[in-house]
Order: sequence, then structure tokens, then C-alpha cells
Amino acid sequence: MAKRDYYEVLGLSKSASADEIKKAYRKLAIQYHPDKNPNNPEAEDKFKEAAEAYEVLSNPEKKQRYDQFGHQGLGGGGYGGGGMNMEDIFSQFGDIFGGGGFGSFFGGGGGGGRRTKKGTNLRLKLKLTLSEIANGVEKKIKVKRHVVADGVSFKSCATCQGSGQIKKVVNTMLGQMVSASTCAVCGGSGQIVDKKPAEADSRGLVVKEEIIPINIPGGVAEGMQLSMSGKGNEIPGGIAGDLLIVIEELEDDTLQRDGNNVIFDLYISFIDAALGASVEVPTIEGKVKIKIDPGTQSGKMLRLKGKGIKDINGYTRGDQLIMVNVWTPTNLSREEKNVLENLRFSENFKPDPGKGDKTFFDKMKDFF
Repeated sequence: MAKRDYYEVLGLSKSASADEIKKAYRKLAIQYHPDKNPNNPEAEDKFKEAAEAYEVLSNPEKKQRYDQFGHQGLGGGGYGGGGMNMEDIFSQFGDIFGGGGFGSFFGGGGGGGRRTKKGTNLRLKLKLTLSEIANGVEKKIKVKRHVVADGVSFKSCATCQGSGQIKKVVNTMLGQMVSASTCAVCGGSGQIVDKKPAEADSRGLVVKEEIIPINIPGGVAEGMQLSMSGKGNEIPGGIAGDLLIVIEELEDDTLQRDGNNVIFDLYISFIDAALGASVEVPTIEGKVKIKIDPGTQSGKMLRLKGKGIKDINGYTRGDQLIMVNVWTPTNLSREEKNVLENLRFSENFKPDPGKGDKTFFDKMKDFF
């Protein structure tokens, strides 16, 4: 089933402010929270759907790409919908309810215990050529990230007794209210460093350089963001963050991208246009020969089927469109001028467009 529009999920318009987005998500999260809807798969799906929408719309960069390109513009950078983990939702968005998180808001439900902490994400730009974008490519990227040092050992935090949270119980007219805040000593991990090697920092982490292979699918576009789970910074007692790869397109010398199509401007001489010719043109996969029919007019578009870019969402490919331009010489010799003067008043050289000669707008309509 296709994803619903994120604004529709939160019941907002595209002009909604950051505060309105936050309030709308908070309202839905309370409504469909697992503690209020035990054993209710439908409520859980709506809870996840709201969290996915908030994750994108609360991030200015992702929101901008989504507003411009929709779900396709995220390029795998979001949660991906159905695969969302409830622990990730609680750990990343619990703070919008104040210190207590989701569980404490409803009295400590939602599975109990401390939530899994996640390390910070890493973000880098990856430059790709048009050929790499068209067909997909495997790249090896060098990444420096924080990892738990070899030989480091941890012990339970005495302040929070290993829970990662400091809980307070307050008596009110409505009964006992439980609030929880992240332990300031262990940062919510429930653990503190016991022993560590000299090169490790106070958290037991060292900087490690890694070569990470990544498969780039064909059809990615400028600004798309790919995510590699667990390849970001590690955190003691938690899970590693993600590595976010932002695509940057390198400009090609001869071919221009237009969606999944590529465009090439072909310049031919007046002689070749009149008599016809066989010419060589570049494509993403190398040079090919094409036939220019006699009497070809400037502005004619030729199509090379399937010579474009692979669609990122399927198995189809775009085409290569060739715009034919007849080159008019500017530095004629006296002999060349005399030849053309003799042909100036020939009936065959007078412009005589017929009904079969389409206008520029008709050609654009046919191709696009």
C-alpha cells in the first residue's frame, strides 16, 4: 500500500510551523500510544506512521526535500515505514513530552526499563558521475567514527542503579504521578567506565578509521540521502548511530540529465542535413553511430530508447534525446560564397514547411 502524505497523517497543511508539527504529533502519539491501546495492531501502526511523519517534517533538510520531491526525494533517508522499531521511536522522540518520555507520561508503561540509547549519526557527501548514477555503482568510502575501545570495561551506574533514568513520584489529587529524567551521570546508558586504555576518552571511546563499501542504486539524484544503519558513532551501553550519505551529481561534459532522460546537443553541417549522414554521438555507455536522414531540419529530436538513466523505483530506463542543430558557417571563402550564390534562387533552397513539419511546441509535447 502506498505511503500516505505526511501532512495528511498529522492533519496539517504544508504551511504548518515547526511548533504546529510538534503539537500535532504529540496529540497523535498520546492518542495511539501502546499503553493506552494494548494489543491493538491498528493503533500501533498509526503510532508508527505519526512518528515517521514527524521524523521527516521536524527535520528542515528532509522537510525541504519531501516538499519538493515527495517520498521519492527521501531516498531511503527516513525510517522506511513498516520497519520502524518502537524502541527507536521512544528513544528519539520521547523528549518532546518533557523529561518523562512516553513511558513515564502514562505511568511507566510501554515495556518498562530504560530505553536504548543511540549514538550520533555521521553525514558525508558522495560525488557521482552521470554514468555511476545511471547504472548504480559500488563505492568504498573512508569514515572516521567513535567506537568503544578494545579493553574498556563498564560498571552499572550507581546514581540510577543501571536504569539510565532518575524517577520521581509525586502525590496529587488524581493519585501518584511518575516523572523520569535522563541520568546526568551516565547520560542515560545506565553504565559508566570502570577501566579503559590510555588512548580512550572519558566515555571509553576511540576514533577509528574504516573503509566501508556501499552499493549505490541506479537513478539516485542530487540531494538524495542514503542511510547505513549502525555505521555512525557508537555509544556505551547503546546502539551505534547511522551513516547518512548525501548524493552530489558531478556535471557531465557532454550529456545533460533531465529526470531519467539524458539530452545531447548534436551539431551537424548544412551539407549533412541536406544529403544525410552517419554520425557518432556519445551516450552513457559509450559512443554509438546514428543515421541522419536527408532533409533533416534543425531542431529535430531523435530518441535512443533505453539509453537513459535507470529508474530508482523500478526496472525501466529513461531515453537519450538528441537535439539536432544545423550549424551555419560564418567564415566562407570566396569560392564557397559563389557556389551558394548560384543556389540562392533554386526552388529547392526556398523554405517550404509542410504540414508534416511540426512546430517546436509540438515536438516538445511529443517527447515530454
